Amino acid sequence: MKKTLTLLLICCMLAVATVFCFAGCNTEQDTIRLIEVTHSVFYAPLYVAIDGGYFEEEGVQVELSNGGGADKCMTAVLSGQADIGFHGPEAVIYVAGEKDADFPIMFGQLTEKDGSFLMSREPIPDFEWSDMAGKEVIGGRRGGVPAMALEHAMLVNGLTDGVNVTINYDVQYDLIGAAFISGTGDFCTMFEPAASEMQAQSNGYIVASVGEAAGDMPFTAFSAKQSYIEKNPDKIQAFCNAIARAIEYVYNTDSEEIARLISPSFAGTDIATLANAIQAYKDIGAYSPTLVPDEEDFDRLQDVIIEAGVLTEKTDFAKIVDLSFAKKATEYARSLA
Repeated sequence: MKKTLTLLLICCMLAVATVFCFAGCNTEQDTIRLIEVTHSVFYAPLYVAIDGGYFEEEGVQVELSNGGGADKCMTAVLSGQADIGFHGPEAVIYVAGEKDADFPIMFGQLTEKDGSFLMSREPIPDFEWSDMAGKEVIGGRRGGVPAMALEHAMLVNGLTDGVNVTINYDVQYDLIGAAFISGTGDFCTMFEPAASEMQAQSNGYIVASVGEAAGDMPFTAFSAKQSYIEKNPDKIQAFCNAIARAIEYVYNTDSEEIARLISPSFAGTDIATLANAIQAYKDIGAYSPTLVPDEEDFDRLQDVIIEAGVLTEKTDFAKIVDLSFAKKATEYARSLA
């Protein structure tokens, strides 16, 4: 009798374990580990896809983490700690020339302008870029797109680092605001909503848009290792479908409504601040109208990188960009509109 009960108990335990195993395996199979370069309203479509339930509707779960810089995001992707990286395309360009054949591929673009705003210590109502002459600006990591976009914006306005302005590259990307508030530099660059929050606390004042001055270029994009894409094409497509739907939503929805939807991703920030930040990005055309990367804009980005002295030659667009998922997702999203 004891043996019979023991056998029955073991069978029950195995059955329960099997059920949980299958459930767990399915959850793991449907989960995408996404690492973002920083957390900002600049990436509103991403949070629309999260808070609006688009990922779930497309059959995937997204685990979001913050990398605090494109270099750290790329390291996480290369090491297998993240499945998809969300960062500046420069990170993909840099590793494409290395010996590892399994370098990441860019498969979608979210923003097409720099999303940072130039902050000053005092209000400058009629700001001109020449007001920065002889001053120091905290610009982010050397070789990062934010720093290079700032360099380009200043260069077209007659300012050159080390000649008539100083760019401080020594402050870690996610510590720029704290460094500026503590007294470092005369200017700094900040993304929204941090820029508006800094201004509301009189710790800095928005005087210009770096993206507006620097022009169009793929600023933040999604990438994954080729091996991951090859093994998980359905996951990548579902991910792109959700993002493409979110892009359509952002382009066709009032900023305040968008702010209310993504507010769970920005706990502690009021709706008005979020809405103003979203509108500021809409006003300068920061959000890409499509997930599909543009080769001409990508070429311009590489011009900026070469101008900054980080690259000596361009990488072939077709080598590091896969348009297939984004094109299919865009057609799908627009068919639902």
